[in-house]
Amino acid sequence: MKQTDFARTLAWLKAHPPLDELCARYPGEWAAVQQEIAAIVGRGRAEELKAYLDRVAAQAASASPASGKRQQNLETILTQYVRSRMAHESVKKLCLSTLAADSGVSKGKLRFNLFNGYLAQKLLFSRGLERKPVSLLWFRLLWPLVWQKKRLMPLVQPKGIYCFYSRKLVEALAAMIASRSCLEIGAGDGTLTRFLKEQGVQLTATDNHGWQNAVDYPEWVLKLDAREALATYTPEVVICSWPPAQNDFERYVFNTPSVQLYIVIGSRHQVAFGNWQDYRQQSIFELEEDKQLGALVLPPELGAAVYLFRRKPLARGG
Repeated sequence: MKQTDFARTLAWLKAHPPLDELCARYPGEWAAVQQEIAAIVGRGRAEELKAYLDRVAAQAASASPASGKRQQNLETILTQYVRSRMAHESVKKLCLSTLAADSGVSKGKLRFNLFNGYLAQKLLFSRGLERKPVSLLWFRLLWPLVWQKKRLMPLVQPKGIYCFYSRKLVEALAAMIASRSCLEIGAGDGTLTRFLKEQGVQLTATDNHGWQNAVDYPEWVLKLDAREALATYTPEVVICSWPPAQNDFERYVFNTPSVQLYIVIGSRHQVAFGNWQDYRQQSIFELEEDKQLGALVLPPELGAAVYLFRRKPLARGG
């Protein structure tokens, strides 16, 4: 394998391509990953699945070329990255399949009926799949009437929608950010930035645009990877909603001296998002789960959580 081909393929993998593209390009690796995950699921041990994901991520992170075996090691590095991405993306799919099964759909296309679809549309979207800040009052009144609520996330996640933001959550985040410079990384379609700007927050939305087949990126969501965006804007506050599991970009947040607060919206289940190895290894920020903010991320069935990384006083300024 040529070095240029290796670099191009590795960059593609780090952009987190969808699982179906990975499988089509590397069917042999997909067969191996399927077999490993199926064996773990068959044993029914959730902690074993988490350990497996940690192991393949560590293998991908530690793979590096060695002298005298350059060609062999380039292939090994790609294999480890491919397997790591496949493992994490397939666990996401597994979670969606479980939600679909819980919704009562065993075959055919997953969808809302007319009544449930109407309520979900009115509560959560302004038009089409454009999200709106959700009124908690109306949500608490009407959401119990939606009996097909477990179908919501499997329907919208393929379009890059991983949660819905209540108006109270947006207001609380805006008050927390206040007048400080702010950057959103992994912004997707820019929904959270749009909501915060409506509250008067000055912030910039960035994303590497790696999901163009699924996400419609507005022009104002700048095409920048997190490392470049952090170096360019030197923000005081960074926010990221549902960073991919075992990503390799959040570590740059912790290494950016200007950052005083990092806000992460994700899940109570650590395998579902974020790079927890980097979260634990960094020593500059204090980590806190804000359960009050987490309760404002919708729908409640999602099991969402909000994590705050605050720079320790002795670490200010780097």
